[in-house]
Amino acid sequence: MRVLLIGSGGREHALAATLARSPHLTALFIAPGNPGTAKHGVNVAIGAENVPALITFAKEQAIDLIVPGPEAPLVAGLADACAKAEIACAGPTRAAARLEGSKSFTKEICYAAGIPTAQGERFTSVDAALTYIQERGAPIVVKADGLAAGKGVVVAQTLAEAEDAVHDMMTQGSMGDAGRSVVIEDCLVGEEVSLFAFCSGETATLIGAAQDHKRIGDGDTGPNTGGMGAVSPPRGFDRAAQEQALDVMVRPMLKEMVRRGTPFRGVIFAGLMLTDAGPQLIEYNVRFGDPEAQALLLRLTSDLLPALKALADGQLDATPITFSDQASISVVMAAQGYPGKALTGVVISGIADANALKDVTVFQAGTAKNAAGELVVAGGRVLSVCAVGNTVQEARDKAYAGVKAISWDGAQWRTDIGARAL
Repeated sequence: MRVLLIGSGGREHALAATLARSPHLTALFIAPGNPGTAKHGVNVAIGAENVPALITFAKEQAIDLIVPGPEAPLVAGLADACAKAEIACAGPTRAAARLEGSKSFTKEICYAAGIPTAQGERFTSVDAALTYIQERGAPIVVKADGLAAGKGVVVAQTLAEAEDAVHDMMTQGSMGDAGRSVVIEDCLVGEEVSLFAFCSGETATLIGAAQDHKRIGDGDTGPNTGGMGAVSPPRGFDRAAQEQALDVMVRPMLKEMVRRGTPFRGVIFAGLMLTDAGPQLIEYNVRFGDPEAQALLLRLTSDLLPALKALADGQLDATPITFSDQASISVVMAAQGYPGKALTGVVISGIADANALKDVTVFQAGTAKNAAGELVVAGGRVLSVCAVGNTVQEARDKAYAGVKAISWDGAQWRTDIGARAL
């Protein structure tokens, strides 16, 4: 099978490594990819959101399956363009991708389908948003309505912090067009987990679960990021609880999407808060998470490629999705300045030393090669240093041994990834 994987992050490196193990794979192209993905296939210099160029390349190379990594090309209509060109795509249509592309649309679906979620409203007026904040009180959550690369959420502990978030997004344009309208909702309290499933029509098959660490600093302090690390499986959310969550959080949504004439087909990533009153939906994403995918795919023992092809064909693979009983940890190493303006161009050393450690795998994200052929920092989240172990503690110790083997000026990472799972 000839496959085109879309994206350039750590998730795509993990997907490339996983797909490369499949006996069904005959050729793997990654657009645009990164220096890490180049070890598993052929990088193609086409941007992830350049849908026309991606389709042209897929036709020229007789691609059998397109696997979208990030959300932006799906929201831009990648799957729709694939359908028109008669190319299989393991992702949802533009209309179905609104589940991630619009926070207010997700709220609308939740209310219609009876899915437990925080009370909230959408605002296009700054004054109305500020009035609502005063009425609801703090803590309260302010979300950019559109796509913001995982950074468009402020969990405000005070009214002043919530008001600043509204002004930053709506007046100052800190999130661009994504923040021209905002969703403001009550703050949920509990453990946050990520649930993944293959979905087609009204049917969902469980993939698995992980727990992300969103904030930049230890102890969940500082601003939200795209994710600073993950552990799989999460504590207190076993297979039975995951199946039950599918019944409450995913399958009713699928039925509502079918009822509206926009059926969902692809990977659903449901962000959940495990509250004292039961699971509550935080958000839907329409693809694998990053860095959750890195931790989750390390434990995968079944073949991912046939499952993705079946999904693209509007079916769910009858072969069970299986994982090892081991625990896995993913620790993100980020550039100086992230989640703000990242310091780039700095030479990275030690990745080979980390990869040489037992059970440690380093996935590249914000990396590039300089004129001298050296690996350098080229983005905010630079590497995902991952490890598996028989226990969370063992996986954690191995992952941080990998982190210690790697260095560059200004590197930052959290030291407590997986600590809550202990």
